[in-house]
Amino acid sequence: MSSTSSARVPRSFWAAAVLCCASSVFAQSVILNNPGKKPTVAIRNATIYPVASAPIPNGTIVFSNGLITAVAANAAIPPGATIVDGTGLSVYPGLIDSGTTLGLTEVSSVAGTVDTAELGDLNPNARADVAVNPHSNLIPVTRINGVTTVITAPQGGIISGQDALIQLAGWTPREMALKSPVGMHVNFPSMRSGALDEQPQDEEAEQEAKKTYTKNVDKLRDIFRDAQAYAKASAARALDPKVRRFDRDVLLDALVPVVMGREPVVIHADREQDIRAAIQFADDYKLKMILAGGDDVARVIPELKSHNIPVLLGPILALPQREDDPYDVLFTNAKTLHDNGIPFAIRTSEDHNARNLPYHAAACAAFGLPKDVALKAITIFPAQIFGVADRIGSLETGKLANIIVTDGDPLEIRTNVKRVYIGGEEIPMESNQTLLYEKFRQRP
Repeated sequence: MSSTSSARVPRSFWAAAVLCCASSVFAQSVILNNPGKKPTVAIRNATIYPVASAPIPNGTIVFSNGLITAVAANAAIPPGATIVDGTGLSVYPGLIDSGTTLGLTEVSSVAGTVDTAELGDLNPNARADVAVNPHSNLIPVTRINGVTTVITAPQGGIISGQDALIQLAGWTPREMALKSPVGMHVNFPSMRSGALDEQPQDEEAEQEAKKTYTKNVDKLRDIFRDAQAYAKASAARALDPKVRRFDRDVLLDALVPVVMGREPVVIHADREQDIRAAIQFADDYKLKMILAGGDDVARVIPELKSHNIPVLLGPILALPQREDDPYDVLFTNAKTLHDNGIPFAIRTSEDHNARNLPYHAAACAAFGLPKDVALKAITIFPAQIFGVADRIGSLETGKLANIIVTDGDPLEIRTNVKRVYIGGEEIPMESNQTLLYEKFRQRP
């Protein structure tokens, strides 16, 4: 990770370089782009699922220079366009994962390749976007299963840093970044740690846990209180140069857009009491809150609804927190939110297995969430939550041509993704795994 005050080569870059040199099989995570000369492509005779409107049987979608120009049953195909026959295939918008560490991690067991966190508890100036490694081998693995865009988020501490929305193609972090920052990532302090950790503690341990909890909450409140005062001083200085100068603070600088309400704060909390405390904290400081994790969301529906707080659910394919929780509690949370009109999206909270995003949504669909809503939870819903629905999330004229072509429903595990386009450019359907498969398939 790198902070706003300095930039450096991310550790995961060196990991990818080592892997590249060590193996004769290395999948390019970048695309062979040609800025300013992106092709004109028409996919016809396919069933098109715009997501924002009804499916179009035997439809045509046209995109040029990276943008969608037409989506209709009989859309006109411009002269010179590359025509793709979609007979028997389906076209969907690229999938969006609302929470990963993709690009910040390469080999989890090798510390030098993990660039997800900075030292200390409070790192609001740490930025995920400048630390992303475009050459990560995890990127091709993820996108050939239909995921074209992800939120990559810093980890660790109380304030981890600034999340970034990135596309899974590009030669540099800046080229990949679609919007950054998209939120300040906060891990709200908890009295308990880890799933299934509800067993009673001895009195001394309980007191120590309360003391640590109080200390961490005070840290969080102190820095946000300071940021509010800093923002006022900064605004006053901007309006009147005669105002007494103040010393610049990179930590508080990074929090100014958050306390001013221009940037949301993504607060991670799972347990009921922690979610309630996080909501109260956001209310006290007038923050634009997005709840991440939210295993106990079914217990705090009135609070979420009254404060209009969107939720980033997930991981879905995980164990419940408590031994006596219903086995399907994580699978049914999405339906509960949908039934109560609370905006939500689905995330994997993964790096190596972010490719499984559609199956997290599928698990929710299997337990009561309408299938079309499950698809929206990994396409248009996250785009709306993060303020980029005018650019991605559905197949509409004027939006980025982030498109996947499949031979079936992407939520079904047996479906194959046949083609992927990011920004209107076709992505090679290969990864380290596919190249290794082809190599050893030809072994004598």
